[in-house]
Amino acid sequence: MASIRTPISETSFFARNWSDHLQNSHILSQNLSFSSHGVRSLQFGNVKLSFSRSNTVKNSSQTQSPAEIEWTQISDVPLLSSAEVIERLRTSRETYKSKQQYLAMFSSVFGGITTDPAVMVIPLDDHMVHRGHGVFDTAAIMDGYLYELDQHLDRFLRSATMAKIKLPFDRESTRKILIQTVSASKCRIGSLRYWLSAGPGDFQLSPSGCHQSALYAIVIQDQSSSDHSGIKVVTSSVPIKPPQFAVMKSVNYLPNALSKMEAEENDAYAAIWLDDGGLIAEGPNMNVAFVTKEKELVMPSFDKILSGCTAKRVLVLAEGLVRDGKLQGIKVRDVTVEEGKQAEEMMLIGSGVLVRPVVKWDDKVIGSGKEGPVTRDLLNLILEDMKSGPTTVRVPVPY
Repeated sequence: MASIRTPISETSFFARNWSDHLQNSHILSQNLSFSSHGVRSLQFGNVKLSFSRSNTVKNSSQTQSPAEIEWTQISDVPLLSSAEVIERLRTSRETYKSKQQYLAMFSSVFGGITTDPAVMVIPLDDHMVHRGHGVFDTAAIMDGYLYELDQHLDRFLRSATMAKIKLPFDRESTRKILIQTVSASKCRIGSLRYWLSAGPGDFQLSPSGCHQSALYAIVIQDQSSSDHSGIKVVTSSVPIKPPQFAVMKSVNYLPNALSKMEAEENDAYAAIWLDDGGLIAEGPNMNVAFVTKEKELVMPSFDKILSGCTAKRVLVLAEGLVRDGKLQGIKVRDVTVEEGKQAEEMMLIGSGVLVRPVVKWDDKVIGSGKEGPVTRDLLNLILEDMKSGPTTVRVPVPY
């Protein structure tokens, strides 16, 4: 391990696509070499990493994948200065292709806003990173306005209280910070996501060693085209979170991620959770609603699931459809799976999808198998509300 302290000027340059090599086993195998002395080495660009072989012995007829190989020693890793770390972060970010562009970030840790994506990082010892002790929320940016900022911020504060995290700033100061971050980004269409964590301090289980809670915010511009076509969903086999955690928008989204992955593995867009009584609950990051044969808009109760800001706004906007005779009523109540699958229309509702028609659930076609008229009307209403709604849901951003 002596070589770890070799000055960076005397070491080889670490490959910028390190993670790509680790994620692609065929590339990994091409760079994996064996010696008669039990030492393996990996070549990444101009850097050679040497690993000593473990004492594990397998039958020669067995195939051992790179992931199963135990390595106990590594050498020739460059020791970087802070300037070199920042430069490599910048190079890595520039070469990484993503449909999402990060335009500005606020961090209470460094006490300001940056527009350099390379330094949009948080400390590793932040309690949110290694213990999941944090909450978050998101507000859409539409035509230079923050949509439902105050509604999302209120939920953010409720989640913080449930997670026992104190804000480093009062509500009004937090609100101003979020608006100023969007202003600095110059983004007029995108999203603002923000987090509150117990803060950095140490790697203990208790947050008592955290110096102060931390507020982070980032402005994201998603360059992927919007898609409102009909989708398929499946019933999730991943256990739903207990109500105490489901009603809180915390960063503990492993069940949500596994549920989404399960859907994708079954050629579906999302997986629908059922509660402990077998009633319809929600999707991994969206609410669900139905139009019954009696032309009622029904949505599962929020007492055991996350209270969706977009879903609540849709319920308000849907009152216009009742006045126009397109709906006979609106109800928030328990919904059985049988009732849901027999509905005329089914939709997912959330800040990421807005209103998305579901045309198939598991093997059951919903309604006509096409986008329904109420779903389409609700999508148009929410889009119109985002562009020209009242001041209660649209906060202007000074650019």
